[in-house]
Amino acid sequence: MTVRVYTHAACLDHNTGAGHAEHPGRLRAVLDALHASALPIEWQDAPLAARDDILCVHHAALVDRVLAGPAGSEIEWLDPDTALSPGTPEAALRAAGATIAAADWVLAGNDRRAFCAVRPPGHHAEANMAMGFCLFDNIAIAAAHALANGIERIAIADFDVHHGNGTQAIFEHQPRVLFVDSHQSPLYPGSGDVDETGVGNITNAPYPPLAGAQAVRMLWEEVLIPRIDAFKPQLLLVSAGFDAHREDPLAQGLLEARDFAWLTERLVEVAERHARGRIVSTLEGGYALPALADSARAHVTALCGQR
Repeated sequence: MTVRVYTHAACLDHNTGAGHAEHPGRLRAVLDALHASALPIEWQDAPLAARDDILCVHHAALVDRVLAGPAGSEIEWLDPDTALSPGTPEAALRAAGATIAAADWVLAGNDRRAFCAVRPPGHHAEANMAMGFCLFDNIAIAAAHALANGIERIAIADFDVHHGNGTQAIFEHQPRVLFVDSHQSPLYPGSGDVDETGVGNITNAPYPPLAGAQAVRMLWEEVLIPRIDAFKPQLLLVSAGFDAHREDPLAQGLLEARDFAWLTERLVEVAERHARGRIVSTLEGGYALPALADSARAHVTALCGQR
């Protein structure tokens, strides 16, 4: 199966400064790995998101602040982790635009799959606040766009090692969106307890530091996949963070590329059961470049239906 990969060179122009974990080399590593593969990929330029699409999720004050960029030519910090640079506004619009375009494309047919190779990432950004390297919540923007265009049930699966607090906060009162999340705890941002259930549409599955692959797989097999099955989504969206890899410096996960392939295969099966195979994935975390490249390639390989 051919998978569409949405990306744009502007996403490399979001500058976070020397020594920052979320730097342009992350995206280059992912793109190099996918270009070097023999996978059946259809490459697409990510369009610019419209301001109104972002306003469906974020407050106007945050949108205006991000799109204004830094006051001068230097990097400006919104918090100790989250930067604005002259290239940030376009990068942020392209990252959000990728997920919107991918959602529109998969919803226009059956058995369509897409991966958004973009940055900055999104799942920590809340409605009124950028945080944790994230400016706009790309996957939430795609979900809001699909809801506004008639989709009744959307599931968002987040397997980044950090809890997707922004996505959860945006949709915790929206019963048409199911959010399921596996993540290390304790770890930044400190949210994602099992008793955070929204209006019955939130399911968190935290695991301790140094939890093995078998334990994480079991959470998906026994808790999260059954929850998605019960919800029967018409569209499956994925926050694909690869920082639960054993080599990642920002957490204490023990996963390997084959575990992300296994998880992607399970999510594809869910999409085939309930969503006519329609799945959109977007890049979140992953900070050890060789591990990130291997894991992203394994993820897209599984989206292509290959092993």
